[in-house]
Amino acid sequence: MFMPRALKVKRTADDANLTLKKSKGQADQDQTNGEGGSTTHVGQGLKHGKVEDTSVKPGRDPVDVVEIPLQEGGQECSSSGTEEEEEPVKSFKKNQRWAEPGEPICVMCGRYGEYICDSTDSDVCSLECKAHHLAQMGLGTRAEVFIQKDTNGVKESPQAEFIPTFINTFESNYSYKEDLFITGLSDQQVQRIKRELGIETQGTDVKRPIVEFEHCGFPATLNANLKSAGYDAPTPVQMQMLPVGLTGRDVITSADTGSGKTVAFLLPVVLRAMKEQSQSAGSPVALILTPTRELAIQIERQAKEVVIGLPNMRTALLVGGMPLPPQLHRLKHSIKIVIATPGRLLEILKQKAAQLDKVKIVVVDEVDTMLKLGFQQQVLEVLEHVPEDHQTLLASATIPTGTEELAARLVRDPIRIAVGEKNQPCANVRQILLWVEEPSKKKKLFEILNDNKLYQPPVVVFVDCKLGADLLCEAVAKVTGLNTVAIHSDKSQLERNRILKGLLDGDFEVVISTGVLGRGLDLANVRVVVNFDMPNTMDEYVHQVGRAGRLGHRGTAITFLNNNNKRLFLGVVNRVKPTGTILPPQLLNSPHLHEQQRREKQAKFGPVDTLVNKNNLIDIIKKHDRRKK
Repeated sequence: MFMPRALKVKRTADDANLTLKKSKGQADQDQTNGEGGSTTHVGQGLKHGKVEDTSVKPGRDPVDVVEIPLQEGGQECSSSGTEEEEEPVKSFKKNQRWAEPGEPICVMCGRYGEYICDSTDSDVCSLECKAHHLAQMGLGTRAEVFIQKDTNGVKESPQAEFIPTFINTFESNYSYKEDLFITGLSDQQVQRIKRELGIETQGTDVKRPIVEFEHCGFPATLNANLKSAGYDAPTPVQMQMLPVGLTGRDVITSADTGSGKTVAFLLPVVLRAMKEQSQSAGSPVALILTPTRELAIQIERQAKEVVIGLPNMRTALLVGGMPLPPQLHRLKHSIKIVIATPGRLLEILKQKAAQLDKVKIVVVDEVDTMLKLGFQQQVLEVLEHVPEDHQTLLASATIPTGTEELAARLVRDPIRIAVGEKNQPCANVRQILLWVEEPSKKKKLFEILNDNKLYQPPVVVFVDCKLGADLLCEAVAKVTGLNTVAIHSDKSQLERNRILKGLLDGDFEVVISTGVLGRGLDLANVRVVVNFDMPNTMDEYVHQVGRAGRLGHRGTAITFLNNNNKRLFLGVVNRVKPTGTILPPQLLNSPHLHEQQRREKQAKFGPVDTLVNKNNLIDIIKKHDRRKK
């Protein structure tokens, strides 16, 4: 029924002295004698070896309690004779304390999530909240949680009652088979589908793209979970990546921001974990690495939506900025999928609190960031703990040539999938570039926030430093009166989680952020992004602009530009101009841009003929003089 996060005692399953009894709410308590002595309810407290009466009072709902045989002197009987009393599962949320910062939180009431629901893998605080949670998920009625079955005189845990019947029919040996509809398409029809959807593939024996999720032949449970989570039809990247990933091939995927890459790699992860769980002996089967905590939290939330009702499919979130002990305790519960940032995972591996020797599939999300100098060594060190015969999935919206060459070393005979314009901003986002000098930036931002045509809350404003985020937050709140908040890496993880949740719930009108919100996060309700400070690279620009156009929605990205960003002028022209965006004349007429274009042309076509004049005539003659000196 529950897996408590902390137990005072470990019990064996065949403990003959363990029985269940329902309290009648009466003042007098029934006691019986066993081999080891007398018994008493766990509903009674033990203090200094004496039994203290804590029976259920009249009018209170009856709950299940456990009888524990006691030896003389109040000691608990067990096979070893050394075990202590186990705390009873709390029946009602009012008996549970509120969560401390960093502790698990009940999904229903917000109290301390002391237990893990066996059916949904969610954190709950009591039987009452588990009942409400299961009823909300459609996995049972509220009354069933408090009912115990009696089979041949042995009391049975209600855990069995909440395993849906479809789990028994789940095909744990699932393997992808091409649907007859897909097989019946001609090569010309397949190429037309890929061309119209902007799908490009490279590699040998590339599987044909699917058109519907049903073409994958997923079990009914998984199909139901996808529909419940709102995934009615696959996106282009999912159409191509699913059949390739489900057949066990290594993949390098590049697709627009907000194109659905997360689900594209989650489904192969889940099905591979289901297939391998009988051989994993409680060790993780799948590993997902991300560069930021917020992205890891989002991926775990999506993973939980997909695995609801699947047996023994538990996830563990291992990220920094949050208490380590709860994460270590979570790893003890037969975890199948680990979602982690490299730093925290390495910390746990050094303590030998986790083993990756059974991992069969590895995902590296935002691979271009993960293979930069800051993360590259950590990622490679983590992969040293993983068997060599694992499947690898690499994904990002931008994969530069240098990064792709390095990424190719992590995969074997990979399939390369590109959806949309490679390394280009999302086509659903309208880009506006404004030439704004540094002293005028705040004034221009205030104008945008007061413009009825442009202002659509919540607005995300990106800046380049943490102090700038705090100062700009104060200025926006003071001048405009809008509900404004700043988020950056100096804030605690609990505070960052609160701000991100408030942004998704629409509690804030303006969010000032550094790059922590720039990658991977599904900010579905954000329609306007302002790059107050131009990002340091064009890849980061593509990711930040993509926060405004998620899953096909239209958005607007406004970027402030001036000579401080001259290093990026050529990249801006090459990437933004093809989208039809009007560029400011100060940029197009900039001598810095002209010099960069000249150097690019020279590098591409060789040296350009130099015009002869009186200033360089002597140098040209000397250069072409073939006489020996």
